Amino acid sequence: MEIINESKISDLLVKHSKPSSEEINEVIDEAKKARGLTLEQAAILINISKQEDLEKLFATANEVKELIYGKRVVLFAPLYLSNYCTNNCLYCGFRVANKEIHRNVLTTEDIKMEVLEILRQGHKRVLLLMGEHHKKMSLEKFIEAIKTVYSVKDEKDSSIRRINVEIEPLSEEEFQLLSEVPIGTYTVFQETYHRQTYKEVHLSGKKADYDWRLQVMDRALSNGMRDVGIGALFGLYDYRFEVLGLISHSFYLEEKYGIGPHTISIPRIRHAENAPLSEAIPHSVNDTDFRKLVAVLRLSVPYTGMILSTRETIELRMELLNLGISQISAGSRTNPGGYKQAADNSPDAQFNLNDTRTSGEVIKDVIKQGFIPSFCTSCYRRGRVGKDFMDQAKPGLIKQFCQPNGLFTLKEYLIDYADEETKEIGDLLIEKNIESLPENIREKSRQVLDSIGTGQRDIYF
Repeated sequence: MEIINESKISDLLVKHSKPSSEEINEVIDEAKKARGLTLEQAAILINISKQEDLEKLFATANEVKELIYGKRVVLFAPLYLSNYCTNNCLYCGFRVANKEIHRNVLTTEDIKMEVLEILRQGHKRVLLLMGEHHKKMSLEKFIEAIKTVYSVKDEKDSSIRRINVEIEPLSEEEFQLLSEVPIGTYTVFQETYHRQTYKEVHLSGKKADYDWRLQVMDRALSNGMRDVGIGALFGLYDYRFEVLGLISHSFYLEEKYGIGPHTISIPRIRHAENAPLSEAIPHSVNDTDFRKLVAVLRLSVPYTGMILSTRETIELRMELLNLGISQISAGSRTNPGGYKQAADNSPDAQFNLNDTRTSGEVIKDVIKQGFIPSFCTSCYRRGRVGKDFMDQAKPGLIKQFCQPNGLFTLKEYLIDYADEETKEIGDLLIEKNIESLPENIREKSRQVLDSIGTGQRDIYF
């Protein structure tokens, strides 16, 4: 099976470069069923240009997202273990050719201090990352780091409940080792699905091998990984091509393994120290087109979690919650040791942040917008992973777990970490959303919330 058919994607983009309102309306009507779209239908929507058609697209994306996931927005914190790297990627601050960066590998004690700072922000999910340099940070050391992260508890007796990982493509044997460790989603970004562009921006290192990277999910899903995440770095090539590349990759995984991507990430290139492409972005994506691509991905792969990082501005991050984004990072640091240093943008970071709010500020703003900040990790621990998760997510049944479990973790946060204003507005949000739950789980949810109020923690459906 072919993962990416470049000529097919290019032909579809040319064929539907100027879709009619009738074609667009027909696809929008199909999208409202929340069963996904074909590649050709996605090509029609990604070429929308008229404002009235964009408004229809955005409204439909919001409708489908709420149908699948309800009002919850998952929060997490990235934790970088090392910024050593053997690759020379022209958009990244970690690249081996950057001689001005201070390289660092966190020790066990460093990791513990970083996790404490993350826990004190209220986080329960961590995305664990490192540069691609096996000699400086081997897989064995990485697995030990996972165990260290899980071992840390803060003054509230809180600990990290789920670790997702974003590390270099592994071999079959390495995946078998990683499969024995309790992690959630394994993520790798293809960066760009356009082969020639990929070659031009990845000058050296193992990452220069397009096919080794593209085929990583085959090795992952064949060797013990249950959930995988994909992504593209927007700005390297035509955003429309990348969107259809992500959708093609999703279809391939679903057809071959019975599960699509658990998450899709959509970062845009941002400034990074001594990374030339971050100063002269080849195919810069404006905010309107970025909104559009979020909406098209949500409608094309409705079951997937869509992740937005702190690369984006505050205003746009909040707006995109209405267009399909279901997971966001908060209070992020993108350099090893960044949480202890408490500096917004370090010269030793992978990239600069646009949203430098604290986690508390993000959570408050999410609540004010009517969404439920969720630290839920129940699916991972209940075994709703892989195909089981997809069977719940595709028809929108996952919402029956997401909504109450999100409320439970929000209640924990309000009691343990929130300021008075956040407690007040958070409790009002919880009460409003409890009333909207189906009758058969409303009373059970109230009982759980009462138990959390008397000191119990980590209760979930």
